[in-house]
Amino acid sequence: MVNDSFQGATAPALANSTYDPSLPPLPDYTVTEVTDLFTFISDFWLSMALPVIVYWIVSIFFHLVDTFDIWPQYRLHTPEEILKRNHASRYEVARDVIIQQIIQMGVGAFLSISDPPQLTGMEGYDVAVWARRVRLAQRALPQLLGLLGLNAASISKNMASSHPLIAGALAGGYYPFLTTELSGSEVPAFATWELLVAKAIYWLVVPGIQLFLAISFLDTWQYFLHRFMHVNKWMYTTFHSRHHRLYVPYAYGALYNHPFEGFLLDTVGAGLAYKLTGMSMRQGMFFFAFSTIKTVDDHCGYALPWDPMQHITSNNAAYHDIHHQTWGIKTNFSQPFFTFWDRFLNTMYIGDRAERERKKAVEASVRQARERALAKNAAKHGNGAASSSVELNGNTTVKAR
Repeated sequence: MVNDSFQGATAPALANSTYDPSLPPLPDYTVTEVTDLFTFISDFWLSMALPVIVYWIVSIFFHLVDTFDIWPQYRLHTPEEILKRNHASRYEVARDVIIQQIIQMGVGAFLSISDPPQLTGMEGYDVAVWARRVRLAQRALPQLLGLLGLNAASISKNMASSHPLIAGALAGGYYPFLTTELSGSEVPAFATWELLVAKAIYWLVVPGIQLFLAISFLDTWQYFLHRFMHVNKWMYTTFHSRHHRLYVPYAYGALYNHPFEGFLLDTVGAGLAYKLTGMSMRQGMFFFAFSTIKTVDDHCGYALPWDPMQHITSNNAAYHDIHHQTWGIKTNFSQPFFTFWDRFLNTMYIGDRAERERKKAVEASVRQARERALAKNAAKHGNGAASSSVELNGNTTVKAR
């Protein structure tokens, strides 16, 4: 544990030396290094390993669903299509994914090393800074109410006895009755509601904005690079065409790319989003893991109605699957979260063919499942069993003898 004397003592002193005496003082603090989330692995190694771990956990889940044909009614394509239409073997896909993940971990190590030390102990101070901002923001209330023709001073005076906190806010953040003792003298104190608002801003609003900005940056980065790789023939044939060898996507093929494309499109894009938004290492862990899960889910080949990842936005497995088809390859470039660039630049697929293809795949899958069940039943009864009929889709009758 490291004690940072400058940040622990000097910074608050500087902040309080110029502040308005009507404002509550900022607390002193002592910073120490953040302890690792787990005792068996450091945050440094966890930040590199977590995206890889969640990638294969989610991929193996969908691979088992595929292998045991658990939800055939939600398939976007039949198992036969995976075998016939894809031009890359499972081995080639897994190999290239692992290569990209090795590169990804190397970049992750660089990002972690270049980060400043992760410190804790300033949280109370930072919350107090936000509480001050909340107090200062209240000074604008009398003027704002005045624009509406309301006398804030008069309203505040009338409410002073019954609702002193509301009266104080209307008076511009004036709370003479809120005090605390510091070094033997009384000093102003924050209202409870001010601290609650400050904590919400510090712990929820700011990280939420950082995550939203990171996601938006990553989407923008990937949309324009992805589209450029389709527009530029050399870029497509040299790099991006490898990903499109999978006409029928499946989960662990999500990062099946040329190593250069994977580095530029995924690794650099996510790394820049992380750095530019000023995330901490642990925020970065969540962002990278979340983005990885979303990317795998978008390639899973299933339209699962209960899958939360497919309902966060309209950019889901069915949406991205259109881009992998020959008739939709020039549309639906957005990935992995939003679709606003496709909407804004008119590259979103329009038409009902995608729905027809999906229904066709589901019907074919159900039909084949019934045929397999029929064949299995016939095998059990032997060649001399009585003939039986199974109605398929209300039109076709298959007889087994």
